[in-house]
Amino acid sequence: MILEDYIKKLATQGILKTVRKPISKDLEIAGVLKALEPTPVLFQSLKESAYRVVGNLFCTKTQIADYFGIRPDQMIPTLASAIEHRSPPEKAKTAPCQEVVESTVDLNQLPILMHNVIDGGPYISSAVVVSADPQYGQNLDFHRAMQIGKNHMVVRVVSGRDFHKFLEKNGEVDVAFCIGNTPEVLVAAATSVETGVDELHIANALKPIKVTKAKSVDLMIPADCEFVLEGRVFQKERHSEGPFIDLTETVDVVRQEPVFEVKKITHRKTAIWQALLPGRLEHKILMGMPREPTVYKKVKERGVEVLDTSITPGGASWLHVAVKIRKKSPDDGLKAIEGAFAGHTSAKHVWVYDEDIDIYNEQEREWAMATRFQGDKSLHVKAREPGSSLDPSAEPGTKMTTKIGFDCTKALETKGKGFEKAEFPKVDLKRFLED
Repeated sequence: MILEDYIKKLATQGILKTVRKPISKDLEIAGVLKALEPTPVLFQSLKESAYRVVGNLFCTKTQIADYFGIRPDQMIPTLASAIEHRSPPEKAKTAPCQEVVESTVDLNQLPILMHNVIDGGPYISSAVVVSADPQYGQNLDFHRAMQIGKNHMVVRVVSGRDFHKFLEKNGEVDVAFCIGNTPEVLVAAATSVETGVDELHIANALKPIKVTKAKSVDLMIPADCEFVLEGRVFQKERHSEGPFIDLTETVDVVRQEPVFEVKKITHRKTAIWQALLPGRLEHKILMGMPREPTVYKKVKERGVEVLDTSITPGGASWLHVAVKIRKKSPDDGLKAIEGAFAGHTSAKHVWVYDEDIDIYNEQEREWAMATRFQGDKSLHVKAREPGSSLDPSAEPGTKMTTKIGFDCTKALETKGKGFEKAEFPKVDLKRFLED
């Protein structure tokens, strides 16, 4: 789906806010997006660029579920099914993302945002990056990129990811930074699957898409995206990258990272630049939610009837996991904790709840811990092991951390007071209240 069509739909529904007054891509757009989060915002007139900018489109699981026409609690089985039943997309001979092929490369013409006063420079934060390896084929992932010239950027490459493996193996890698995508592509790019799986096939299983061949590199890209920056990343050519806000809303350190030479820019005639606030809700949901099916699967493999999982925004959508189960055995809580840590190795703390607890409601989760948890019986501390590099409290360099699980499920047999909440009568308010 073309992003502009989805934006028009939001406008028709009265969900979208539109800023028509001239605004700067340096700090001002980010400030407005933060102030209006999670409301989607379209910026019609930029001081430094001819293109429009949109942001806050997919800040919550509900917004993404609405896009697919499903309930939020259906997202995990939907994504899990797409991973299992992935299929190759249709190839398009002509593509919206290539309606305009720029004759020269000048990144200054694009609305690459300066998000924060501490930023090392203007950053692309929403790009789905397509790369490939002769042995494994294509890979999709997210990599932030900081502008350092008219045709050069520096890319943050996280160790261990497929793109890092490709760079280590080949020294240079062709890439396509695709900006302006809808959730089938965004969510698929954020999934954690084995090397060799083309995430565009997952996207196509979520919702049919078309792909096209990039103009200057041998890569298949989403045909309906808004902008494409094609070029090459060089492992040995390095530049300072950062500072920048990471997922935990803390300031990431400056590193020497690979340089990206942009060789070609293509875009739609009416292209809209997709912004993504670093460390905020949209960043969190796109990072955390695609990991939830793996947690779900690993808990289920341990013989536990798992009902839902959530990598929670309060835990930076990365470090904390909530799991809802239908408890049948006394050790189901412990099994669920072990499964959650196996399904998301970056997790630091895991909570397990009964089926009557809404794991998206912080008050209900706290109530369950207050009334159903006993530290000497229900607290499970794992030996120190590598966690997440995003955790500022983890040991620098090694990522070593202490992982803890909280079994907040009730005992199967009640010996004292019951564990159930008392229900109040349900009434039809229309019978008693005037309009």
